[in-house]
Amino acid sequence: MNEDIGTKEQLQKKIGIKFNNTDILEIALTHKSYAIENDIKEYNERLEFIGDSVLSSATAVYLYSKYPGYNEGKLSKIKSAAVSKTTLYAVAKKLGLGNYIKISNSEEATGGREKESILANTVEAIIGAIFLDSGYDVAEKFIHNILTKQKINTSDYKSELQESIQSKYKMTPTYKVLEETGPDHEKIFLIAVTIGKKQLGCGSGKSKKEAEQDAAKNAIKKLR
Repeated sequence: MNEDIGTKEQLQKKIGIKFNNTDILEIALTHKSYAIENDIKEYNERLEFIGDSVLSSATAVYLYSKYPGYNEGKLSKIKSAAVSKTTLYAVAKKLGLGNYIKISNSEEATGGREKESILANTVEAIIGAIFLDSGYDVAEKFIHNILTKQKINTSDYKSELQESIQSKYKMTPTYKVLEETGPDHEKIFLIAVTIGKKQLGCGSGKSKKEAEQDAAKNAIKKLR
């Protein structure tokens, strides 16, 4: 591990959480690539699974209280953006999480400490670790604290792209799944958006909706 890598104690101060069992935090910071390289049985994917569910629940409660006048559709849109890979990546960057994760030498060589998927997934793993170590209330407080400090982008790139394409080409863009990777509970979708036979952009996400939004966002960038 590099000398620049931060310690668990430093991270606990940053996130404002004192773990009763720091071993679980160690697991949350251990990427699968590191575990395989070092013949370690436990890594953070199972904690990501728990963290994802806790994050979803706590975010729903937070938004329900913050926006009493919003209907289900508006709340769902904001929630989708709040728990997205993009938002979690921004949280990870603010925490400097790349300085604390354990990754393999090959991941290190290819910039793994800055990869959006690795950093976003590690945030979920940390949430899962907090939940198991200190309970739901502490995890919920941590999540609510994140949400109050994080600017959430609720842009609907699919609608924006559709309006632009229909106005210019009199056609409707279509979305196609190019690839699905990862286990069933942690799938990553790669999706392309096209008009006719022309590919406008590609995007990835933990759900088809998230990947479609990412593809539309990248298509808009290209068109501009």
